[in-house]
This record gives sequence, structure tokens and C-alpha cells, in this order.
Amino acid sequence: MGLLFAKLMTIFGDREHKVIIVGLDNAGKTTILYQFLTKEAVHTSPTIGSNVEEISVRKTRFLVWDIGGQESLRASWNSYYCNTEIVILVVDSTDRERLTLTREELHRMLAHEDLQNAAVLVLANKQDMKDSMTAAEISQCLTLSSITGHSWHVQACCALTGEGLPASLDWMRSRVLAS
Repeated sequence: MGLLFAKLMTIFGDREHKVIIVGLDNAGKTTILYQFLTKEAVHTSPTIGSNVEEISVRKTRFLVWDIGGQESLRASWNSYYCNTEIVILVVDSTDRERLTLTREELHRMLAHEDLQNAAVLVLANKQDMKDSMTAAEISQCLTLSSITGHSWHVQACCALTGEGLPASLDWMRSRVLAS
């Protein structure tokens, strides 16, 4: 009975689902957060600490934490992991030089006990830029196929135009409804 009630609460949107947005500095995390919220590109500055917003997708509510990605802030990411259902990793598709660092951060995060049940959404941002890597290239560089303990998805997107972001919200919604 309790499980049925929990499912009904999820379907009818009475429960918030915690999401964290992480990635290296300048990947587009905050721009994506506000594109989710307002469907417009907003001018942002580097995030010191975090931003948090509630986003609703067809009666499913997400409490989305956008966490600063500067090197000095990455050590504190784990303080946001508790009760996280979805990790959104934003990747700058033009930043080939730091993709190895992104991979290391991703795999370090996923080894944390508080994220054992979290799904992973990789947003391959800046697809509008010349010479950007494809979602498939990013998937291969991040060795996503080696991640077997988490459901994951890679979505090509552009934070400035919003392209690809509705599909990512749909994927997030399908994940929380399936759990």
C-alpha cells in the first residue's frame, strides 16, 4: 500500500526530486538551469557556492542545485550529494583539453555512497560552436559505457538556444517515474 501511495504521489507531482548540476567552470551549468526555468538565455557570472531553483515538468517537480565548478569548489560537491536522484554533468563540448579532468571528476562522484542510486544525465553543451565534440565522442571520452551501476544518458544541447534541453527534462522525468 505504501509503495502504491508513493507511486501515486510521484505521478501527481506531490514530491520533489533532488537534482544536482555539476561540471567544470564555464561549462554552462547556470545558463542551463535558467534556460530550464525561463526558457530564455540569461547573462551569468561564475557561480560561487550554488544556485537552487524548482523546475516543474508536467506535474513532476525537481529541486535543482547548480553547484560552482571552479577547482577550489569541486572538493565541496559531495556536501550536496545526500538524497540526489539525478546528477546532471554539463560538459563544454569545445573543451577537449579538460575532458580527462571531467571524466575523473565524474567517476570520483559516482563512487560516493550518497550517489549509489542516482541517475546520470550528461549534457554535451555548446553544440552550436565550431569544432564541438559530438555526444558520442563525449560519451566515449568519459567512458560512460563502463558505468553499469547507474542509468545514464547523453544529450547534445545548446544552453543559449535551449536546443536539446526539453528532451533532457523528459529523460529526467522518465527516470524518476520509473524508480
